[in-house]
Amino acid sequence: MKPLSLLIAGAGMCLMFACGSGTGSSDSVDSAKSANDSTMGAMKDSTSMSKDSSASSAQYTAGPVDKDDANFAVDAANGGMTEIAASQVAQNSASSQRIKDFAAMMVQDHTKAGDELKKLAAAKSITLPSAISDKNQKEVDGLGKKTGADFDKAYVKLMLDDHKGAVDLFKKESDKAKDADIKTFATKTLPTLEMHLDSIKAIAGKK
Repeated sequence: MKPLSLLIAGAGMCLMFACGSGTGSSDSVDSAKSANDSTMGAMKDSTSMSKDSSASSAQYTAGPVDKDDANFAVDAANGGMTEIAASQVAQNSASSQRIKDFAAMMVQDHTKAGDELKKLAAAKSITLPSAISDKNQKEVDGLGKKTGADFDKAYVKLMLDDHKGAVDLFKKESDKAKDADIKTFATKTLPTLEMHLDSIKAIAGKK
């Protein structure tokens, strides 16, 4: 049985490189989830987990975490990176200043949340995706091919759909998360996502 310090070090390297090799999948999100399945299983096999103070940080308690909590972190990272990528395009391509202002808020808020999630994931030895999913990348690429009013309409629809999904994801995690730190992150971030949803609904003219 490997000492926990070695397991944590290995997991840290896995996080750094998003464990993209050896999974048989080019999709970064799938690769991250596969890596977490392996890492969390190995960590749970270590009987010294709770005794290893080197695995703890001043802000967060060390893992392992439940598979659902790890998957939440991966999905949250994927969603945040997608909204940043789409909004960076919108800052240049949107024809509406209101949409450009919303896009700027997206980049700022999701970058902040993403940075916090990275710190949390590192403490829990959770591998996050190094890039957005293939599906989401196709959506962003398609968005980049549009201009003018067509772009505005497509971007608003993407933000509506993404934020509805994000609010549902974070609500569920804030209620059902088993890890206290992940639960706190979800609960703290949820109001910002709800505000984003309300803002994009107003832009879209929907109640």
